[in-house]
Amino acid sequence: MSEKPVLYRKRLIPSECIRLDNDEILLRNDHLLVTRWTTIRPKKELSHGSSCYLLDKGWKISRFLNHSGELICWYCDIIDHTWDKTADTYVFTDLLADVLIYPSGEIKVVDLDEVAQALEEGLLTADQTCLCMRRLDSLLREIYAGTLLPALEAYWPE
Repeated sequence: MSEKPVLYRKRLIPSECIRLDNDEILLRNDHLLVTRWTTIRPKKELSHGSSCYLLDKGWKISRFLNHSGELICWYCDIIDHTWDKTADTYVFTDLLADVLIYPSGEIKVVDLDEVAQALEEGLLTADQTCLCMRRLDSLLREIYAGTLLPALEAYWPE
């Protein structure tokens, strides 16, 4: 593994693949990648954050922070990834289903309509859709059990 791998974020809706050159890699092993970043496109509230890519589970859990450094929410993406060992390049594909966890404890599952749309339009295969749903189910089980965020606490940068 090289010191600085190349990271890409691939979205299906809208279709885009962005190289994440400004993400700072804080930790990397065979199962986990932790990054710190600022927003690609400036937002009114969202300024910066950090992300834990749980490679074996197919989740990217991000802490979204406002301009004052206060937590907006944890944003959980269901992802798939490829890693080209020779080029040390990761492509993280967003499988569209997301879960937002707010500091109040409120939980929202969003973008399931996009999963259906992507399946209808051939952007996702049936196998990818099943993978997405299984990963979403396992994520929700950990969230509801209260084990997800405590397990990640050690990885969040100051």
